[in-house]
Amino acid sequence: MKIGLYFGTYNPIHVGHLIIANHMAEFADLDQIWMVVTPHNPLKKKSTLLDDHQRLEMVFLATEDYTKIKPSDIEFKLPQPSYTVITLAHLQEKYPTHEFSLIMGEDNLKTLHKWRNYEVILENHDIYVYPRISDEPENVELKSHPKIHVIDAPIVEISSTFIRNSIKEGKNIQPLLPPKVWEYIDHNNFYKK
Repeated sequence: MKIGLYFGTYNPIHVGHLIIANHMAEFADLDQIWMVVTPHNPLKKKSTLLDDHQRLEMVFLATEDYTKIKPSDIEFKLPQPSYTVITLAHLQEKYPTHEFSLIMGEDNLKTLHKWRNYEVILENHDIYVYPRISDEPENVELKSHPKIHVIDAPIVEISSTFIRNSIKEGKNIQPLLPPKVWEYIDHNNFYKK
């Protein structure tokens, strides 16, 4: 089975994440998309994150109607901060019959050379890239790598930061969130302070 791993803090998960995940599930040669909730991204301040299990619950609520998209807490059990190369090795050991690929935005591809052991990732895993608007110069060498597959997915410019800030300002951003996620956030008064 070919699994596409879509990593994120999902703080919160929004319709943009679902549009990309569903597009990859339907239009790339992947059997399932696992939305891997990252406990702590080394590039983000931990203090801005909701609890790991609250974010996992939001991903569960957002994906329960999608048969090809699954929430994953695999990184909760691994040392933090999380490094993709370690997570991939762990998954390959745990699920030896699965083939794991990464899903990332074009902006992340431009900084892939800064990732821990990125050469090992590229050697052993395909990477599916969706377009993002970015000012960073393109990494042409990486983009033409045989393991890199640029997918003609919709460009979605919604950010979790924008959603958190909008909730804090009392704005109605319901259309940007799956309905059950909006209800969960609203019920728990998340992001209001």
